Amino acid sequence: MLRGLFVTGTDTGVGKTVVASALLHRYRGGLRVCYWKPIQTGIEQDDDTAEAVRLGECQPHEVLEHAVRLPRPLSPHLAAKLCGTSLSVEAVLDPLRSDRRKALWIVEGAGGVLVPINECEMMADMMGSLGWPIVVVARSSLGTINHTLLTLEAVRHRSLWVLGVVMVGDKNPDNREAIERYGRVTVLGEMPFFDPLTPDQVKRWALTELDPDYSLQAGL
Repeated sequence: MLRGLFVTGTDTGVGKTVVASALLHRYRGGLRVCYWKPIQTGIEQDDDTAEAVRLGECQPHEVLEHAVRLPRPLSPHLAAKLCGTSLSVEAVLDPLRSDRRKALWIVEGAGGVLVPINECEMMADMMGSLGWPIVVVARSSLGTINHTLLTLEAVRHRSLWVLGVVMVGDKNPDNREAIERYGRVTVLGEMPFFDPLTPDQVKRWALTELDPDYSLQAGL
């Protein structure tokens, strides 16, 4: 039986790949962990899998490479359409379900919860098909309260389980308190902007500041 965490965000470019890499570092010591990015658009500009391998210091056996890779930094449904193809949740998930590794999978979504995959399916439908606990990555800056609460509401509306939120950016105690209070959720960590963004920086933060109360591990 597959088990894992689904990493989603309040927006594109919010820091999901860095947080996914931190999760790999955080749980590698006690569990076998593997990373997968099912859908990547704009592959000519960004390769989140390669970045997760770098920042998470992944070995080849910790990564599933078979996935959808599309040009143009667009929503998956539009990037696929411009390539003359279409996607479906179940077809996208086939490589994961065919994989025989017994591991805790860290699966990184594309964009946010309501990003369209095709004419009738969204990223939320992929999350629902897996049925795994969800980690939401959010900015710490102005606007994050609304964006984060909307994301939590969309996820819970589909009867999915949010294990916690990771905030990225300069610490903002007021925003953190509002997200925890109104969102009825735990902030698992506050990740700073790393400069330089190196594996050592991500690992050091993950091992000292990410999920210090083992909330995630207890929920798996």
